[in-house]
Amino acid sequence: MPLIKSISGIRGTLGNQSGEDLTPTDVRKFTLAFAALLTEKNWGKKIILGRDARPSGLSFSEIIQTALVEIGFRVIDLGLATTPTVEITVLKEQAAGGIIITASHNPIEWNALKLLNKQGEFLSAEDGRRVLELAETEFTDQSKEIIVESKNDFIKNIIAGTVNEIKSVLRNPSTTDYLQKHIDLILKLPLVDVNLIAKANFKIVVDGINSVGGLAVPTLLRQLGITDIKEINCQPDEQFAHKPEPLAENLTQIMTALKHQGADLGIVVDLDVDRLDLIDEHGEMFGEEYTLVAIADYVLENFLVLDKLHPGKYQRSAVSNLSSSRALADVVKKYSGEYQAAAVGEVNVVDKMKEIKAVIGGEGNGGVIFPELHYGRDALVGVALFLSLLARSGQKVSELRQSLPEYYMVKDKLELTPSINLASILEKLKVDYRLEKLTTIDGLKIDWPDSWVHLRASNTEPIMRIYAEGKTLALAQERVKEIKDKILASIK
Repeated sequence: MPLIKSISGIRGTLGNQSGEDLTPTDVRKFTLAFAALLTEKNWGKKIILGRDARPSGLSFSEIIQTALVEIGFRVIDLGLATTPTVEITVLKEQAAGGIIITASHNPIEWNALKLLNKQGEFLSAEDGRRVLELAETEFTDQSKEIIVESKNDFIKNIIAGTVNEIKSVLRNPSTTDYLQKHIDLILKLPLVDVNLIAKANFKIVVDGINSVGGLAVPTLLRQLGITDIKEINCQPDEQFAHKPEPLAENLTQIMTALKHQGADLGIVVDLDVDRLDLIDEHGEMFGEEYTLVAIADYVLENFLVLDKLHPGKYQRSAVSNLSSSRALADVVKKYSGEYQAAAVGEVNVVDKMKEIKAVIGGEGNGGVIFPELHYGRDALVGVALFLSLLARSGQKVSELRQSLPEYYMVKDKLELTPSINLASILEKLKVDYRLEKLTTIDGLKIDWPDSWVHLRASNTEPIMRIYAEGKTLALAQERVKEIKDKILASIK
């Protein structure tokens, strides 16, 4: 399977065919290309490194550290660390950038490099393209010719192995210290009500999917004053108890536990802890789309608290991507705020949030971005804000869910093969639905008053995603079938 190179990083399945699988050669090549970009930008020579608990993570980490140290970079290796912890550490350490070794929700045979800029945010599309360009033109097997042709002395020296300045790796600098710094920042947020959460005496079940979330989430909960915590799959032992994507079909264990434990809430995160899924007291999914919606409702209601602290810094506005629930727009409207949609991908959402000074944003996969902390999807701050909302409301999780605008979403997909011309398919659909509201900044989104469908190529898998939402489940299913039938007919 060819490597997937997108705004979400470089990812692929493990194997030994360079360019098709994610091999040690590819890991080194893209690491050096990233280092070359940082040098071109003159951002410095310090890089923060972290990983999830995949079996391949440690060996990839060693390859990256060796490559960077050999060319004069200093590496702060956090070891097992959440993606948002690495993002925050880049800022706090004033590093040139960061690398997170994680394929997030992808299965265990996948891995990836997520690349961060000096703001601790994902690389822009332009910088991402430059890394790919450097990787393919400067760091190939034809090194001798490249040394002669390259105009970049730094790249020549890397390839020739003549970089004399050797830096160092700060190996595993007490990972818990960096997690603690992350948690300390969360506890200080004005909308995180630590005292009220502690008084609520919540009973919570956590599924860490045998990765870093199993360490981070219970640690946060204890510091929020929660003592009754049941941990499921919280040992980061490289043996994932179930498929890592936090979807209902993968979470039967914790859903059953909620039904029998008499707990108030279930918390599930993905392998690098930038997505948050919640389960109510009956063992029913809160809905990954509604994690952001509920938290946005809370933040927008308390907007004046932040505006008083930072006059004019934020607007009462929110951003999500085109594939996220229309419920967020409804919530923003309730507070007479502004809602805007961005193309799928965290960097796109962040760019739009900065443009309109949004106080809250994220993606409908459970990704919450709260800029008062940092511009990155962060399940830990999502947990703290949701528990503050739950404690203040006095409601049960199921009651809170019922208070939000009701929509039904269906998520489907088609495998993309070389014979499928996605651009041609989308052009045909534009003609077929020319009388409807169309958005083309990311694939194709077709809007009706009561529903919508969004089609796009995935940033993380070789598939076409087909998402639909409607006021009823039947309507959403009907929209998916209608579009899918047209696509299959076009392919045939």
